[in-house]
Amino acid sequence: MKIPIALQLYSVREDCAKDFLGTIKKVAEMGYQGVEFAGYHNADAKAIRKCLDETGLKAAGCHIGVDSFKDENFTATVDFHKTLGCDNLVIPWIPEEMRNTPEACAKTCKMLTALVEKLKPLGMRTGFHAHQGDMGPLSGGKSAWTLLGEGTPKDFIMQYDTANGVAGGADPVKPILDLPGRGITVHLKEYKGGHGLAVIGEGDIPWAKVFDACESVGGTQWYIVEHEDDPHQPALVAVEKCLANLRKMGK
Repeated sequence: MKIPIALQLYSVREDCAKDFLGTIKKVAEMGYQGVEFAGYHNADAKAIRKCLDETGLKAAGCHIGVDSFKDENFTATVDFHKTLGCDNLVIPWIPEEMRNTPEACAKTCKMLTALVEKLKPLGMRTGFHAHQGDMGPLSGGKSAWTLLGEGTPKDFIMQYDTANGVAGGADPVKPILDLPGRGITVHLKEYKGGHGLAVIGEGDIPWAKVFDACESVGGTQWYIVEHEDDPHQPALVAVEKCLANLRKMGK
């Protein structure tokens, strides 16, 4: 079976800010099979779930701040996302001081591992989204991305982002291959001298190799399109082109 394709709603954040549920419906009309959330624009969880059910979209995951998992926020966080049917709760950003040395990464891994164990009986997972600053070597030679992957359980999602990886000096494919089974969700983002300068399929990312890595060893369950900061066209137009090009590639 083909891996389904979702849209990271950060790609259309300005549209979401004006009409969140209406934008989700437009995403469904394009042919996307799911969405990954990046904030909820004060919408009620039941209203969002109703919108998903009506459009046939699935919640492929969300980007959620690490503070949402603090003890005082944990129950509300779980309840909200259970209502959405959203099980992949990915942390998009960890403060630099928590990942800028091997020692800091080791300490962070202990925290993340405890969170994995806390979420597991609830049928939920967490993970970490790659940014360019995570890809360069720390003292000892390994990157924060590698150290966080090696120090966390196999069901902790290591959400690679193709453009962020390249921007950080990494290969667009190797980080997926280096952590087999950990790319449960992967961000497909084009790169052509920077972010937002080309839609998927019209830049420098070797997509056939990315797909082969995801589908052979990555354990990928969702492809998630992200396209941002395009100065040439409206966001909704750009993300529709991204999906159309992926379909042309057989995805």
